Amino acid sequence: MIDLSNLTTNSIETFNLKAIVETGMCIGAGGSSGSLADKPVVRAANGKLLIPASQIKGRLRHECEKLARGLGWAICQSPAAENMCPQRKESKQDFTKNNHPEHKFHCLICQIFGNPALPSRIIFDDLLCEESPKNLKEVIRPGVTINRRRRIAEAEKLYYLETTPTNAEELKFSGQIHFLPDCPDYTKALILAALKHIQALGGSKSAGLGWLRWEIDKDLKVKEETWSKLVAGS
Repeated sequence: MIDLSNLTTNSIETFNLKAIVETGMCIGAGGSSGSLADKPVVRAANGKLLIPASQIKGRLRHECEKLARGLGWAICQSPAAENMCPQRKESKQDFTKNNHPEHKFHCLICQIFGNPALPSRIIFDDLLCEESPKNLKEVIRPGVTINRRRRIAEAEKLYYLETTPTNAEELKFSGQIHFLPDCPDYTKALILAALKHIQALGGSKSAGLGWLRWEIDKDLKVKEETWSKLVAGS
């Protein structure tokens, strides 16, 4: 566990991140009450819509893994703990890319996002909707379960999803990313590249839900030589 109280303010780099949702979005909170939907939209305690930090971190890790594999780096097989560093078969290889001998048996992705044996070096906030919940009406969208083998709708499998408003102006969700001390050199570069690959979040993306774009803090910059090294895989 990382105790943020033990870290000085100057040792943590914090950057603003904003998601601008262009279509209705369905990031559900199964089992929640207060809605007629089977899968209501997740909300904060004050009723504001939010995009959970876990959703952002999980998608970013997935995209970073794809980028790293494309660069030819050896990456463990998350999320199964038995296939992740340092237990995996290739763990005898030295994966140190940031002069951290204690991390030599952890791939670059685990050094950034953590694993059961290593704490994460990057922390995400929930992204909270800037619009007041009083101004957002509940939107219920019906759906039906499809039998993929028979290619027909299942009998008595009608369900309802709640989404953010689809006919309103673009909704803005704001939060922050915190880079802890001793992040690997390529952390910012990978995060910036991965964000460009995330064009939708939540459920029913193939049906047009959850499409968005990002506004990234202008201070979150990467040096040109870092991009060159990243592409070179060195």
